[in-house]
Amino acid sequence: MPFFSVKVPIDFCDYVRLDKYIASLPNGMNRSKLKSGVSEILINGKREKISFKVRAGDQIDIEWEDNVPDDIIPENIPLDIIYEDKNITVINKKQGMVTHPASGNWSGTLVNALLYHWGRSSVQINKGNVSEVLAARRPGIVHRLDKDTSGVIITAKNRDSEEWLQTQFKLHKLRKEYIVIVRGIPPVNAGDIRTQIIRDPKNRKRYKAVTGIEEGKTARTLYHCIACYGNYSLLRVRLKTGRTHQIRVHMKYLGCPVLGDSIYGKKDELFPDATLMLHARELIVKLPGNKKYRIFRADIPERFKNVLKILKKKYPRIILDDIK
Repeated sequence: MPFFSVKVPIDFCDYVRLDKYIASLPNGMNRSKLKSGVSEILINGKREKISFKVRAGDQIDIEWEDNVPDDIIPENIPLDIIYEDKNITVINKKQGMVTHPASGNWSGTLVNALLYHWGRSSVQINKGNVSEVLAARRPGIVHRLDKDTSGVIITAKNRDSEEWLQTQFKLHKLRKEYIVIVRGIPPVNAGDIRTQIIRDPKNRKRYKAVTGIEEGKTARTLYHCIACYGNYSLLRVRLKTGRTHQIRVHMKYLGCPVLGDSIYGKKDELFPDATLMLHARELIVKLPGNKKYRIFRADIPERFKNVLKILKKKYPRIILDDIK
């Protein structure tokens, strides 16, 4: 998503609405675009509305959606299907695939592939307001995985199934479990991380875990350390909330950034070419119209096997309880 950042000059003498101020800038945007396309407005790090009145010294950060193309085209992209029936399709998403069309990725996404697989025509998304348009470009998507996160993702083939699954996600009546290889050793064998997650004020494309404030969104992550190899650890992680980049942010907060994470971590000397070592291993969910839970698992990817093979040769396997 595009970002716009500006600081009101310290000698600014007026006290005006945000939309009026932004529209007056040489590189600003008109008030209609502010009203229809903005997804988040921060003034000095706090969320505000376009009617907020700015004054000298205010830091303004705005995030907005790009112009959306007229339709989403079905594309013949191979999918690793774990399970499928008349209502849903469960996929093992490959690393590098974007879940749904967005800025810079209008094609080659999971949505493009699903439309082709389901035999659908292109999805027209040029009607309605911005929020309706943005919702329409994500047919069947009830949750998402980051581009470089692989693993289980469930999609809905019809509106009833979509609402059924959305309710389960909203009420947390399902379980999502990930495996992750991190750099470092967690402080305890098993933990419960509870923080707020906010935009990183130093980098608008990143998020940050903080405590002791009410800003941001509440996030909770459970983890269990399976084993340690030298200064690397293999963890099993369960999400209790679903925030953007949540596992990656919480692992950094723990002092154990995900191996291969170019946003929240550093390049690793032993694995300089490592890609994000985060995989959605398991999803336990009730399918539409069913009372019993179903378990769906995605095979452990080769990138995990290759890294673990090297670690097992180089270091002894240690259970964290043996270290303490």
